[in-house]
Amino acid sequence: MIFETLESYGHEQVVFCHNPDAGLKAIIAIHNTVLGPALGGTRMWPYKTEQEALNDVLRLSRGMTYKNAVAGLDIGGGKAVIIGDPSKDKSEALFRAFGRFVDSLGGRYITAEDVGIDVNDMEYVYRETEYVTGVHQVHGGSGDPSPFTAYGTLQGLMAALNKRFGDEEVGKYSYAVQGLGHVGMEFVKLLKERGAKIFVTDINQGLVDKAVSEYGAEAVGLDDIYDVNADVYSPCALGGTVNEQTLPRLKAKVICGAANNQLANNAIGDEVAKRGILYAPDYAVNAGGVMNVALEITGYNRERAMRMMRTIYHNLGRIFEIAERDSIPTYKAADRMAEERIDIMGKLKLPMGRTTPRFQGRIRGGH
Repeated sequence: MIFETLESYGHEQVVFCHNPDAGLKAIIAIHNTVLGPALGGTRMWPYKTEQEALNDVLRLSRGMTYKNAVAGLDIGGGKAVIIGDPSKDKSEALFRAFGRFVDSLGGRYITAEDVGIDVNDMEYVYRETEYVTGVHQVHGGSGDPSPFTAYGTLQGLMAALNKRFGDEEVGKYSYAVQGLGHVGMEFVKLLKERGAKIFVTDINQGLVDKAVSEYGAEAVGLDDIYDVNADVYSPCALGGTVNEQTLPRLKAKVICGAANNQLANNAIGDEVAKRGILYAPDYAVNAGGVMNVALEITGYNRERAMRMMRTIYHNLGRIFEIAERDSIPTYKAADRMAEERIDIMGKLKLPMGRTTPRFQGRIRGGH
């Protein structure tokens, strides 16, 4: 059954990593390396079953292929999951053992932080392998990606406003922002700087209070965010918040936020389009984080990173063009844009063979 599953998802390679002494059970999934080595974060989660972990890593790694392709990056898609509770199962041995498995792939997979993993954990991985991004600035890395993800989200928003309303004046419109984590709060700050009216909600009342006091936002209840009379709904927390229950309540003309997997399913994506709501596909909008860490491969530079974030505006414009050209919803247009790029680049017969990542400007230690 497993090879049938891999065939349906289109994966190239799946590696099961086990080190009983370190307590490591991990899965690395390499989905597609046509554009370059597979880049995607490592997630640590207390999965109930190994099948659940496998399903998650296959889905996430495929998503990275599409995100990286649309972002215009010369990298493919991959992801890793470590089975365990991040609040109690972390150790130096676990992450160094994982790092050795990553290193054994010779650069086909490059890792980074994801849910349950922080920069300190990556320090241990980095001791065992070069193939890590999102390392601390002291090593020549990029540090916290949140400001870049938020800035990229703003670029996507401006493209969506231009498409829907004919201008990019962020401050003219109102926003219902769901989720005030690192990226969500940074996004609210950017909206406030442009004079926008902002409604916010979050499960953490302290974050809501901060948004109200520092950025002049208006607080609403967790479930009330869907009923707000705002021009734009900006999901910046959990996925699947645009669903059968919430969509009929939305008054927004645009959906644009930093959360992953915002649409509960494809049928909802079709219904969003039928209702005349412009959906800015999430993985095109929130690509700022992966763009940022990808620059570490050739030598990180903050100015280059900010310049690259601005390409998100043009990527969204291209997606909207494809949606019109092919008369399809924007979520399908984003997939089509990714597939077209992978297809054409895969047909290029370049005179030189692919080289492994260079990672220039890195400072290593701990050996």
